[in-house]
Amino acid sequence: MLSIVSFLIVIAICVISHEGGHFIAAKLRNVMVHEFSFGMGPEIVSTKKGETQYSLRAFPIGGFVKLEGEDVKDSGEETHCAPGRSLLNKKPWERAFIIAAGASVNILLAWLITAFYLAGCGVYNMDTPTIGKIMDNTPAFAAGLKSGDIIKSIDGNELKSWSDIRKNILNEKKKSDLYEIVIERGGSLEKYSLNIPVNTETGSRLLGVQPQLVKFPPLKALSRSFRYSWDMSVQILKGLYMTITGRIKADVTGPVGIASMAGSAFREGFWSFIAFLGIVNLNLGLLNLFPFPALDGGRLIFILIEVITRRKVPERVETMIHYAGYIVLLALIAIVTGKDIYRLMH
Repeated sequence: MLSIVSFLIVIAICVISHEGGHFIAAKLRNVMVHEFSFGMGPEIVSTKKGETQYSLRAFPIGGFVKLEGEDVKDSGEETHCAPGRSLLNKKPWERAFIIAAGASVNILLAWLITAFYLAGCGVYNMDTPTIGKIMDNTPAFAAGLKSGDIIKSIDGNELKSWSDIRKNILNEKKKSDLYEIVIERGGSLEKYSLNIPVNTETGSRLLGVQPQLVKFPPLKALSRSFRYSWDMSVQILKGLYMTITGRIKADVTGPVGIASMAGSAFREGFWSFIAFLGIVNLNLGLLNLFPFPALDGGRLIFILIEVITRRKVPERVETMIHYAGYIVLLALIAIVTGKDIYRLMH
């Protein structure tokens, strides 16, 4: 039940923000919005405010904004409003603005959520070898290392970042269990000799220190969030490229898998759930801009073709291509969902 509730919260935030982006952009460019819907399938409840119907549908796995002139089957179809309020009659840049707005809001939301996380929870500072916490019953605890100590060197090797600690402690060339560690405390240097034996169960060595947890003030959190979001976006796109080119095996999850992960994140605590929400929004925004039929990126490709050739692709042809894309996406969702269910049962 917790996984279902968590899933509904995540999907509601992601879908409403995405479709809200389309909705706001359409209003800004004076395009008539017939319906704003959360969910797919049969309508459960709806209300009309002004010219727009707001509805809740049976299956909370998506949503849509129905615009005047969108996906018409015939270019001669009669409109129900002034011609200037139809999406079809808008300039290419206006249509691109409306189509790209949904994914853009998801990416913007991911950036803001990440900033909220950095300001409220914080992240481990991996840029410097500064100790944040000492674990009990470890070599670091026994030696008297303290929070705030900066590890300057291990066995004469200068440290610049947190990862250098692990690299030197787990040095395979090291045969002795004795390590000479120099730390900076209160502006002065102190030398320690630590015995760090190999753990017989894990086959590894454990010093027993954790990095500092750093929280950022709001403005700095926003700038840091941009960097984190950018780096994450690059990693997502690299992973997608390597999957498409067959360099790595695809590990895709569907609604069932997302529900399971949402439940796990919720059980781990508020901040874990917030981090998960940010990652899902970023993925949703980027993948929607992928140039595949039925996705926003696919629609943008048709606008790009129009700008280059100065001729619109016939509406009937574009609609058929998008419908074919929908069928492929639904088939992929069905396959991935089946795999998710299999994983949960085994």
